Amino acid sequence: MDYQDIIYEVREQAAWITINRPEKYNAFRGQTCEELIHAINKAGWDKAIAAIVLTGTGPKAFCTGGDQSAHDGAYDGRGTIGLPVEELQSLIRDVPKPVIARVNGFAIGGGNVLVTCCDLAIASSNAVFGQVGPKVGSVDPGFGTALLARVVGEKKAREIWMLCRRYPADQALQMGLINAVVAPEELDAEVDRWCAEIAALSPTAIAIAKKSFNLDSESIRGISGIGMQALSLFYQTEESKEGVKAFLEKRPPKFR
Repeated sequence: MDYQDIIYEVREQAAWITINRPEKYNAFRGQTCEELIHAINKAGWDKAIAAIVLTGTGPKAFCTGGDQSAHDGAYDGRGTIGLPVEELQSLIRDVPKPVIARVNGFAIGGGNVLVTCCDLAIASSNAVFGQVGPKVGSVDPGFGTALLARVVGEKKAREIWMLCRRYPADQALQMGLINAVVAPEELDAEVDRWCAEIAALSPTAIAIAKKSFNLDSESIRGISGIGMQALSLFYQTEESKEGVKAFLEKRPPKFR
């Protein structure tokens, strides 16, 4: 695949996959998701690769979810909602390599869900986490909700979705959403250290461990499937469309 929206590179025994849309705060469109799926598959089944690093270009954003400028009742790609996001989220879990979120800035909306789905997450101290779906007439009714509750606890997950607050890196660490926080200038070196530690271990043992962790929450894949069907119907409503329109016009939405 000729990548347009991402950068794929191999550093030692780690594959670095970088969303390269800084002008959109690394928000993903249909093309971005297709490229991420291709790249994660490529790295995930390459025996020379020990770990996969997922990140975003620039100091401002890891990923801010779906690109609202590509959303008009549905996004601009394939899949239930016009984005193959179910496939992308599942693939992060399915590849037999640890996927590490290198969080260099905003991890908002669908970006926050990607962090949730990754096996490990290392953040810069200036990273910011949170949900925005109910502000723009959307939600991630699967891994973004049910798996998040497994990661940070039921009450905290409900708070994240029902208030749409933003959380600095130290709070994300405290709630268990990420594994470590370092200074921005130390982020790459820290990620490299984690990748090197993984590379020294048995790849088969890690693959079995990852699969066994996932099996305990595998039912969430079904929740996501039916949830995305509901979401596709919601996107056709005036309520949801008002959220997108208000976002693009930079004004408060009028949902009620």
